[in-house]
Order: sequence, then structure tokens, then C-alpha cells
Amino acid sequence: MTTTTTAPRRETSNPLTAGQLPAWGPWALLGVAVLIGAAVSGLVAGASGTDFSIVSTVVIGYVIYLVAITVVSQLIEGGRKATDRLVTGVVVGAFALALVPLVSLIVTVVINGAARFDMTFFTWTMRNIVGEGGGVLHAIIGTLLVTLWAAIISVPVGIFTAIYLVEYGKGALSKAITFFVDVMTGIPSIVAGLFAYALFALFAGEGVRSGFGGAVALSLLMIPTVVRSTEEMLKLVPNDLREASLALGVPKWLTIAKVVLPTALAGIVTGVTLAIARVIGETAPLLIIAGFTTNMNYNVFDGRMMTLPVFAYNQYVSPGVQEQAYFDRAWTAALVLILIVMVLNVAARLIAHFFAPKAGR
Repeated sequence: MTTTTTAPRRETSNPLTAGQLPAWGPWALLGVAVLIGAAVSGLVAGASGTDFSIVSTVVIGYVIYLVAITVVSQLIEGGRKATDRLVTGVVVGAFALALVPLVSLIVTVVINGAARFDMTFFTWTMRNIVGEGGGVLHAIIGTLLVTLWAAIISVPVGIFTAIYLVEYGKGALSKAITFFVDVMTGIPSIVAGLFAYALFALFAGEGVRSGFGGAVALSLLMIPTVVRSTEEMLKLVPNDLREASLALGVPKWLTIAKVVLPTALAGIVTGVTLAIARVIGETAPLLIIAGFTTNMNYNVFDGRMMTLPVFAYNQYVSPGVQEQAYFDRAWTAALVLILIVMVLNVAARLIAHFFAPKAGR
């Protein structure tokens, strides 16, 4: 009778999970690091007689976490994974730091702007209002009209310029247009306002104020953005579509109108919407050429016209006897302006989503 012996069963480790920190590991290290940071901040505050600082707690905890996660990962997972976790921590920290001013701005505006976010604020003007009360209706109407006329001026000019640069532009003229578009992209907004004022002063004399002048100033800021966004969208259209259309004997202008522009339409509309959102909050050019008023004005070609950014600026820097009422109106006007810009950005994303060319048949 022969006996067979079986070798002891060896435990095999899973290479996909061996040498890895558990999913809760980084979070546990982060919690311990924050507790240590809080303890250090508390000791420093107690020794110096100052208040407890949340900022110092976060900073100290963040530094301790980076050191701890790197050392622990080095011992368990190896050098490459430790470097990856260190860089990931630095990137996430930079992202959180960038969010701090944005979140702080939004929270501050919402808290301070909620005081006058009522129906009266949106249905009244500031005519004959000295203290409390009043509204921003005339500024909303002025903002919409000025921005509308700025878009009417800028969109055709910007789109046709981009079409020329992509489809026809060659040589010195194309390079010159590109150069001046780049220069216009960086000009200060107040320069646009001074130019519009000087232009209209030639025809109407000194002291001219009009909403259309503000639209011209804003158009100078919009055109470079429209040109650049449209140019990039037209470059993304495959050349195969152009060549197929031209091979069928379709003229180039008709190819652009029927093939190129419809293909890039979603991106073009998105760029135009973002350009509008970029200029709708400009204050300096409108303060110079459009002026400010407490009355309703529907005629952009005649008389002063109030806009939301100028309204907020005027309420904040020139308070009357009841300062808090002026400050409340300024904050609420800023909140309304932010909401309009958010709506425009959401609209741009929806347009890009629903009108983009669909893949497949």
C-alpha cells in the first residue's frame, strides 16, 4: 500500500489587490492629518492668545496629509504609486484652492443680495426714490437692449471675419487681420468706452450719452471673442465635407453656407453666447458712454440708459442718507447679473448638446 502525500496548499496573493492601500486608507490619513492640524492650531492659538484659525488648520492638515500619504504609499505600494498619490494630492489641493474665491464670491453675493430679491425690486424703477424701496427694472431693460444691439453689431462682423480667415484668407491681409484681432482681445474695456465716446462726440458733440454708444463699445469687446470661437469651430469641420461638395460642382460660397456653417453651427452659437456673457457685466465703457439714469428708457438712440453693472456701481459708491438701502440694492443687482450670466452659460451648453452634429446615420 502506497501512501501519497499532498503538498501543503500555498496561499496565492491577488496581484490586482496586493500591495495596495484600502479604499478607506487615504480618507483615514486625511482625517488624522486634519485632527493633528487642529491640535497644532489650537496650541498656537492658546500660546499666542489669538482665536482658533480654520485656515491654519486646513493648511497644516493638508501638508501633513501629503507627507503621510507619500510615506505610507512608498512603504506599501512602491515608489511609482507614491509619486502618483503625491501629485494627485497636489492637483486636488490646487483645485480646491481655486474654488475658494469662487465659492466665497457666490456665497457673499447670495447672502447680501437676498435682502432685496423681491417682486418690487424687479417691477419698479428708481424714479423719485431717495431711501428705501425702488427697483432695477430700468437697468434690466437697459442691459438687455444694449447687449442685444451689441450682438447685432458683433455677430455678423465676427462670423464673416472668421469665414474669411478660414476659407479665403491668405497672405499679408489675413495675417494683419489675425494680428489686430489678437490686439483687440487684450484691450482694456475702458479704452472701448473712450473710443465710442470720441466717435459719437464727433457727430453729436461733447457730453453725448446713449445706449447705442454703449452697444458700440461692447461690440468692440465682443468681436474678437466671436472671431476666435467661430474660427476654431470652422477649422474643426472636416475638409472631406468641403471637397465632396466642391466635387459635385457646388460653388464655394454655397458650400460654406450649406455645408460648413450648419456643421459648425452649435459651436458658433455657443461661442456667441459666451461672448455675450463676457460683456454683459462690463461697467467702465457703459459708465462713460451710456451714463446712468433713474428713469425708464426704451430708446437706445436717444438719452442716457441705465444698465445693471452701472446700477450696482452707482448704488454702492453714491449712497444716500439710508446707506444700507443703497447697499442692499447694489448687492441684489450683482446677484441678478450673476444669474443672467449663469443662464447664458447654461443656454450655451444646452445649445452645444442638442444642436451638435450627431454621429451615425
